[in-house]
Amino acid sequence: MKILSFLLFSIFVVIIFSSCRSQKPLGYVEDFTDTSVKVHVKYSEPVIQKGDQLSIVVYSDAIDGGITDAMYNLANKGTENASTQGFLVDMEGNIQYPRIGKIKADGLTKAQLSEEIRKKLTGPLQNPSVLVHLLNFKITMLGQVSKPGPITIPTEKITILEAIGLAGDINDYGKKEEVVILRPTDSTIEHGTIDLSSKDLFGSPYYFLRQNDVVLVNPNKYGARIGEQVFNQRLGLAFSVINMLILLYGIFSAN
Repeated sequence: MKILSFLLFSIFVVIIFSSCRSQKPLGYVEDFTDTSVKVHVKYSEPVIQKGDQLSIVVYSDAIDGGITDAMYNLANKGTENASTQGFLVDMEGNIQYPRIGKIKADGLTKAQLSEEIRKKLTGPLQNPSVLVHLLNFKITMLGQVSKPGPITIPTEKITILEAIGLAGDINDYGKKEEVVILRPTDSTIEHGTIDLSSKDLFGSPYYFLRQNDVVLVNPNKYGARIGEQVFNQRLGLAFSVINMLILLYGIFSAN
């Protein structure tokens, strides 16, 4: 009688397991219904921050094989290209530029810094132009993504969806409706969230990421893939136990 009671209890446990299957995880932008809708997004050009590494190259119309331009550019070191060596923005927000001296860079866009340098250029340069690029534009992906870690962005422009794609997508344990972005500023860290399952994400100030942003994908309550594996393992074990109990019950009943 005790074996029969235990057998019935085991069957009850299997039924409970069957009712606890994981819910379907959320997808991306699930509330898009009209394929003809155009969504406008706002992009703000990144501003230069303390600690940034900048590539700055001066060009002009001088016809001397670039000798005059070289006076205002970093010298080559070995096989390194001058455009990739970089100017470090110090903790006071300045860079030291050849033949010009100290220039305030922190808080400026690339175009603004380019114009500031161009206005300070003197001497034999003819129609000078200045190209500025960020060498350290990177973001960091952490949490429930396939490939967590830092990602360098050579284009200096990336959306949250593109970043998730580069990180190998959010796994089934990731909380798509509440992705956290940490955005360091001069002396503080800005904190915000974005819902990747809603079309409202396109209007979020965090849709376009900035250099040094950290994206945190926290675990959700329902991890479909891992939950299914755990469920199948437990279900198989439960059936194995029940089969063994049925066999034992038959043996003892026969005796």
